[in-house]
Amino acid sequence: MIVVTGAAGFISSCLVSELNALGHNDIVVVDDFSRAEKNLNLEGKTISAKVPRTDFFAWAKDFKGEIDFVFHLGARTDTTEFDKSIFDELNFGYSQKMWQLCSENKIPLVYASSAATYGLGEFGYEDNHEVIDKLKPLNPYGDSKNDFDKWALKQEGQPPFWAGLKFFNVYGPNEYHKGRMASVIMHAFNQINETGAMKLFASHNPNFKDGEQLRDFVYVKDVVSVCTYLMQNKPENGLYNLGTGQARTFNDLVKSTFSALGKNADISYIPTPEDIRDKYQYFTEAKMEKLISSGYTKKFYTLEEGVSDYVTNYLSENKYH
Repeated sequence: MIVVTGAAGFISSCLVSELNALGHNDIVVVDDFSRAEKNLNLEGKTISAKVPRTDFFAWAKDFKGEIDFVFHLGARTDTTEFDKSIFDELNFGYSQKMWQLCSENKIPLVYASSAATYGLGEFGYEDNHEVIDKLKPLNPYGDSKNDFDKWALKQEGQPPFWAGLKFFNVYGPNEYHKGRMASVIMHAFNQINETGAMKLFASHNPNFKDGEQLRDFVYVKDVVSVCTYLMQNKPENGLYNLGTGQARTFNDLVKSTFSALGKNADISYIPTPEDIRDKYQYFTEAKMEKLISSGYTKKFYTLEEGVSDYVTNYLSENKYH
């Protein structure tokens, strides 16, 4: 039995699809299932049980002996939310309980950390355990993820295998429900179809031209491939970056979207909202040597390949993965 938390969400629902493709059908999905638009992400997938997030640990008392692996990807991910108590409960506290469940019952665990832990990148983007205590995230979401990473590294009692994945800018199918927090590609797809053009945030940093802000954009199909690799191979315990290792510009991203739609690029720039301007990352790029040296050999999608697949096979068809 495999447990997947946040299962009706973006990355987790794609993971359930990947697990099904690999022949795993005894999957327990855990989430807050109150939003109908999120539940569409699970339609057509083979699962054995749906357990509400608030009921999971009570449920686990009866079934803990049957759990073979846990993917704890569920979290509050809104970077514009500044109520720390929400993150203390849903990200930090819930993850502690999951860690303890897996440690006590010898269940392997993969959990979601985040590249948001790196803040402005003052200490680089290397998944080195030695720098974790120095990192300065830019918002309560990033703080909650870094706080849990720090806590996990200090624990004597550990799951038999564990990995915390520092997701960079993940994009791809099954994010229809995410609203403002959806990827720039989805926003671009909608804007281009409505207006024929796309507005990006202007740069407020003299070292970067408009639209030349750099991020490590990683396709969700690569993310779930890494997740299943870790389940199957169980390399060294610890934190792992999960990006492509190649930063690309927002201009590149949007031009790829125009190209996938068969349209000429028409990009303009608007001021970055004041509420996020002083916390805006101008550059992120995952150092991927740790994962690669562990034995992961699959080639990552290029930005152009990922955007083309996402736009052509999912957004344009209004399909799910």
